Amino acid sequence: MRKRSVLIAGHPTSVSLEEEFWDALKGIAQARGRSVNALIEEIDGTRTGNLSSAIRVFVLNAVRSGREDGGADGAG
Repeated sequence: MRKRSVLIAGHPTSVSLEEEFWDALKGIAQARGRSVNALIEEIDGTRTGNLSSAIRVFVLNAVRSGREDGGADGAG
């Protein structure tokens, strides 16, 4: 488990994820031509629960769909 600081709407927050999820999120962000922080902001804007969980679900959906862009609608 690794905790990293990110900015969401200009406010710093910490997110704890397993290293494998950080690696996958970085790959998805690169595939979409975005920074990891920008992708996390996008995920944050669509979530209804915990941010760490929302990121994991986003990554899982991207892997399941076989697409690193997380899906056409950006919601995963």
